[in-house]
Amino acid sequence: MKKEFRSGCPICSALDVVGDKWSLLIIRDMLLKHKKTFKEISDSDEKIAPSILSARLKLLESYKLIDKTKLPENKKENIYLLTEKGVRLTPIVIEFSLWGTDNMQEFNRIDDIEGLDSDKSAIIKSVQESYNSMLLSFQ
Repeated sequence: MKKEFRSGCPICSALDVVGDKWSLLIIRDMLLKHKKTFKEISDSDEKIAPSILSARLKLLESYKLIDKTKLPENKKENIYLLTEKGVRLTPIVIEFSLWGTDNMQEFNRIDDIEGLDSDKSAIIKSVQESYNSMLLSFQ
């Protein structure tokens, strides 16, 4: 898989890997719903096409966000597991979940994800207020 980035910007580089329409949803399903097989991942509510899922799994594997291995009881079926690097995307998945819950309700039915830490919103709010205070000092 070709590993070419648009620029040296770390945000741009991260988006080149997980900023497409599907990669974070695949990681979400693996992380929060413990999906491991191609079939389990393809059965998500968003209905990813098999060809796209295959391409995304190969991309995530090439960047070492997931590992592909075989089921111990079925050597013919592949399973996909997040690597430590993939698991470190947890804060991004949680942040997207919180942001979507807070900002997309008016546009779409938003499912609550059990276990989101309610203190997380308070931390985000505090950081935003601190930033806005800093901006005011420059005006």
